[in-house]
Amino acid sequence: MSAPGAPAAIIGIGLMGGSLGLALRARAGVPEVRGFDPDAAARAEAVKLGAVDVAAGSLEEAIDGASTVFLAAPVGQLAELAKQALSLTGETCVVTDVGSAKGVVMAALDRSERRRFIGGHPVCGAERSGVGAAREDLFEGATYFLTPSDETQPALFERLHHLVTSIGAHPVAIDPEAHDSLMAMVSHVPHVLASALINQAAGTAPEGREALRSAGPSFADLTRVGGANPPLWADILLANRSAVASALESFSGHLNAARVAVERGDREWLLRFFEQAGAGRGVLLASDRELEGERPWRLSVTVPDEPGVISAIATALGHAHINIEDLGLVPGPPDGVGELRLLVAGQQAAERAAELIREVGYGVRAEPVA
Repeated sequence: MSAPGAPAAIIGIGLMGGSLGLALRARAGVPEVRGFDPDAAARAEAVKLGAVDVAAGSLEEAIDGASTVFLAAPVGQLAELAKQALSLTGETCVVTDVGSAKGVVMAALDRSERRRFIGGHPVCGAERSGVGAAREDLFEGATYFLTPSDETQPALFERLHHLVTSIGAHPVAIDPEAHDSLMAMVSHVPHVLASALINQAAGTAPEGREALRSAGPSFADLTRVGGANPPLWADILLANRSAVASALESFSGHLNAARVAVERGDREWLLRFFEQAGAGRGVLLASDRELEGERPWRLSVTVPDEPGVISAIATALGHAHINIEDLGLVPGPPDGVGELRLLVAGQQAAERAAELIREVGYGVRAEPVA
């Protein structure tokens, strides 16, 4: 039976898994980090770099007695690994992953398994791959999506939220389907488009002049991710196939509308098209830390100690772009009510959060922190 102070385990010791190990050891106060990877060279290098304390010889050895298990393997393997890890760990162990598609894993788990599995996805990365590129600060300031379910045990969500915060990331709860739709639009489809642009240019040579040899820096910037890690991205697209197909269909509609406007010489449509894009890019480039310096506010929520409670509240706030800076659960008596304490930045966020929590059905009071 695992306990909160027990070791953490990482399955898959590449860039993400290695960085998690470094961050958990240096920042989160985890007493021991064990790692397993089928590549013996990766295991040896992880120990040498300090990414793990112990390189286990098997998944079973790595997760034995662990309080938290991070699955950092290729996305196509995550569902099977999640079921395996859940079957080999106790009721106080939370199992999570770092994959960019959540629906395929959640669909593979039954209700009892979803009590201890919470999907995770840190939105960060690096140009290089492999454990040799791992960095302790990889997650600093990054959005870290968490996808709890209606069955999630509150205490396990609390533990994972604290771990994510402690490594420097900003945990944001989100519905698994909403996560996959968002990632299809802002991550998965851009890889398809970048590769499509390169493939089209590579096969084009007006007057014998190769298009790629005439491309400028704007083309290079736009296609930076084109052709990156083909096996990885093929598996990601297939793991999120429904959302990716829908996003591609929507994008095709935008392209076709632009084609029609150009053909008919509709300058007004094109002006609106670029103006809207400029406004959208302004939102994209806006600082994520606009609220930095805002006074912290505490929300105290009266909740029953049962699965799904924290998930519903955290997801409602996450969808409203309200970051939970800290989270703590004070359990009540058996079959009674407890108190969920949330910390958010600023009065406006606190008031909106309180409104959303009441809509979910729970009593709440908000007050500034001295």
